[in-house]
Amino acid sequence: MKRRFLLALVGAGVLCGTASCSKKHQEKEGHVKFLVTSALQKDTTITKEYVSQIRAFQHIEVRALEKGYLQKIYVDEGQHVQQGQLMFQIMPMVYKAELQKSKAEANYVSLEYQNTKQLADKNVVSKNELALAQAKLDKANAEVGLAKTHLDFTTIRAPFSGMMDHFQARLGSLVDEGDLLTTLSDNSKMWVYFNVPEAEYLAYTTRARTKDETRVTLRMANNEVFNHPGVVQTIEADFNNETGNIAFRATFPNPEGLLRNGETGSVLMTVPLKNALIIPQKVTFEVLEKKFVYVVDAKNRVHQKEVTIGAEIPDLYIVTGGLKAGDKLLLEGIRKVKDGDKIHFTYQEPKSVIAHLKVYSE
Repeated sequence: MKRRFLLALVGAGVLCGTASCSKKHQEKEGHVKFLVTSALQKDTTITKEYVSQIRAFQHIEVRALEKGYLQKIYVDEGQHVQQGQLMFQIMPMVYKAELQKSKAEANYVSLEYQNTKQLADKNVVSKNELALAQAKLDKANAEVGLAKTHLDFTTIRAPFSGMMDHFQARLGSLVDEGDLLTTLSDNSKMWVYFNVPEAEYLAYTTRARTKDETRVTLRMANNEVFNHPGVVQTIEADFNNETGNIAFRATFPNPEGLLRNGETGSVLMTVPLKNALIIPQKVTFEVLEKKFVYVVDAKNRVHQKEVTIGAEIPDLYIVTGGLKAGDKLLLEGIRKVKDGDKIHFTYQEPKSVIAHLKVYSE
């Protein structure tokens, strides 16, 4: 009996000690203070990025206009040519002969016309016969002009200044009318096409009424920003029903010739936002690819809440859904709480938090 009493006494002492320690631990945890802030509502700007295709201001196919052997090539692949510069020569001998024949026939008809006119002036022949002679002369002169045009087509000159592409036919090749010889690109300025969703298109058109032009920048494939800004100049007529996008076209000057037809890149457009809700990225956490925050209610309890991110800027998110101005957000200790926990906290103004965000994230 005495031994059992001693064991019970020791056990009670242990339980008492454990309960006392637990109580002290709860009190310690209860006095931990968390840092809380709220969303900042203000006008701001964000940079939207759109995948783009780069096209030359002018890009054409240079084709043979007459059939014949490619007799001479005066340019080289990748060469910059000037407007009017000689590029290709198709063997012209047949067309020269056709021109000489047409000229000879025109001279013969011209003599006939002169004789008929002299007779008509003396009333030997009728005016109808003179008109017929005039028509024959006009036809003969037209044949001369046509033969000269065919001959001129054997000489191919650059229609504008630009950059040559590779040859599709080699020296001595027999080319037919319409065969592709090369392509020519005017890269002095570039047209950059990018697709914009419908909602952003509507916002753009609203802004465009208040200013003359929208300037954009171009990030090239090597992630460097092209050193000349561009201007959005036109929008296509129709939306793509499959994607819900519409194509914009921006024009970029290209004085150094760095950009070439067919390149890819990303157009960067600065977009103003009115009364945007801005939160630090560090107040969020991710569950199944969705973003959540802990909101502190009036009773100092935290509640998990999903938010919709409209845009991302360094260290910050623009929130478009799930929060309202004035909501208190848990800034530090996210991993130390769970939904429904009551906390003690210190509130810090969002402007101060954002100003020192780099310090907090280190």
